[in-house]
Amino acid sequence: MTLVTEEAKNHLREHGWVKIPSVLTKDEAAHTLDRLWKAKEASEAGGQKIFQAILDPNPSNVRIFYLPELDELFRDMLTHPTGLELTESVLGDKLLVSNFSANIARPGSQSMALHSDQSIVLPEPSLNVWAVNVIWCLTSMNKDNGATQYIPGSNKGTRWEDVPANGPDLLVPFEADAGDIVVLDGRLWHTSGRNITQNEDRAILFAYYSAPYMRQLVNWTARLPRELQETMSPKLKDLFGLSDIGYVVQGDLTYMAE
Repeated sequence: MTLVTEEAKNHLREHGWVKIPSVLTKDEAAHTLDRLWKAKEASEAGGQKIFQAILDPNPSNVRIFYLPELDELFRDMLTHPTGLELTESVLGDKLLVSNFSANIARPGSQSMALHSDQSIVLPEPSLNVWAVNVIWCLTSMNKDNGATQYIPGSNKGTRWEDVPANGPDLLVPFEADAGDIVVLDGRLWHTSGRNITQNEDRAILFAYYSAPYMRQLVNWTARLPRELQETMSPKLKDLFGLSDIGYVVQGDLTYMAE
């Protein structure tokens, strides 16, 4: 297990992102990529579209949704100690899995719109961190092959109008190797880059966690087969919001009782 330092947690809080190298070995990343392509086939066989015109300009971006339904390996990644510890360091330990999907940027893929993950699901202002995205790099990620690009310091803004008019000119690509993770504060403004290579895929997974009082992007109760839900650990059931009891604010609610 990769050690999560206080320095890494502080970097996430202050800058809105942190990169942790070698969370997966190169062999583990390659194995996960192979399973991802199989998940793509299963997703298509089930009728899911892998091109989303509302997200991407052309079909060179391959989107695979509902990963936890498709393979146990992806369910295990949601409770990986490194990603979970960093996420809990800003969201607390009663978080939820809002979504878990993949984006494979193939040669010719274009950038999606500039956005923050919180701004598209919550009304303004974003006064705190209520969402975290853990990017799992299954291949290398660089400027040429479509790396996620971000605006430094944009996690400090609270409204759309705080994004500079020249925001696209300020974008900086994340550089990462296969097996690394990049953890993003939900307020950090970013976009996918263009893949201008001739034959190089950029494959990443997005484990999107949210505060327990936010509605999840996926209704896992409806999405996941009942027989699969029944095999899950208590931790996974909590993360998917499948437990009998929802979020309760901590505290003694009986303090006035005689």
